Amino acid sequence: MEALKQLRNSLLQPLIATAIGLAAGAVFISIVGASITETYQQMWNGAFGSFYFFMSTLARSTPILLIALGLAMAFRAGVFNMGAEGQMVLGALSAALVALYMPGAGVIKLLAALITGIVVGGLWSLLAGVLEAKFKIQLLISTLLFNYIAVLFTSYLVSDPFQDKSGSAALAQTAMLEKSVWLPKLFPGMTLHAGFVIAIVAAVGLFLLFRFTSFGYEVKMLGSNPFFALYGGVSQKRVMLISMFVSGGFAGLAGTVEVLGAQYRFVDGALTMPGYAWTGLMAALLANSNPIGVIFASIFLAALQTGAMGVERNTEVPLELASVIQAVLILFISARFTYAWWKKRKQGRESHA
Repeated sequence: MEALKQLRNSLLQPLIATAIGLAAGAVFISIVGASITETYQQMWNGAFGSFYFFMSTLARSTPILLIALGLAMAFRAGVFNMGAEGQMVLGALSAALVALYMPGAGVIKLLAALITGIVVGGLWSLLAGVLEAKFKIQLLISTLLFNYIAVLFTSYLVSDPFQDKSGSAALAQTAMLEKSVWLPKLFPGMTLHAGFVIAIVAAVGLFLLFRFTSFGYEVKMLGSNPFFALYGGVSQKRVMLISMFVSGGFAGLAGTVEVLGAQYRFVDGALTMPGYAWTGLMAALLANSNPIGVIFASIFLAALQTGAMGVERNTEVPLELASVIQAVLILFISARFTYAWWKKRKQGRESHA
């Protein structure tokens, strides 16, 4: 019963936030002088209006979902991992290089690339965890700064040593991967690939981990009450380091499936420009780090982006409509956390009175 209640709350919060965001979007639409009904109809059509657009929305939600799952793992443990962007690009480039240069059959190279992306993203995240455990360098700061190192380093690698110089444009990108290492498309002619299935399986697996394993209980205990967790014999450093590795591994996997399933090479800026990492952060917070809620939150945020493209194509409303709605969602999340902090502080004062 308690699990059903938590699941209901995790699904209810995105719905409330959706209503608030759409209301704010309606105000924005009114300001630019467009029809609210027509604009939202075009947004719906751009995201779900046909099977092709629906598959495009799910494809865009795939990296967002994987990143959000990793951040949900970290947040559940009370860990602030802000380095998903760097973990994503390092994992993606490492996977691309393995797929390009590792000898062997296509299936073996594909599996090796997937594992490499997870491990590299996880190790990059784990490094920040080790700095926290050994030298008390705050994760919030180190993971944010690690993003710059990772993004600039990968940009250098595809701009010189691993750049594809076969074309006349000489773009900052690796060579094209062989078709034998591509993730298969779920439907012919559509953009949705097997990475979405991996993400859904990962979400269910993470939900079961939180719900039915002792480690999931330790993660929950550490995130909700670290002092009680310490009293109960939970190793804070062990749980933190494992959570950081898993969190970074999910981010690395997000970049990997985009390279293997959508881009078929690593392109400088192709993963950072869409803002997958920060949208994933929003999805994790919106769903209160519940893996099942994260699925719906990620699809909703992806639908905002794909739907806004349809709005810009067919109406006078600019693409920034999605940014307005997302900004309101951020305010909703901030208000929710502020209220929870204020309520907890008030209860603490009453208990000491």
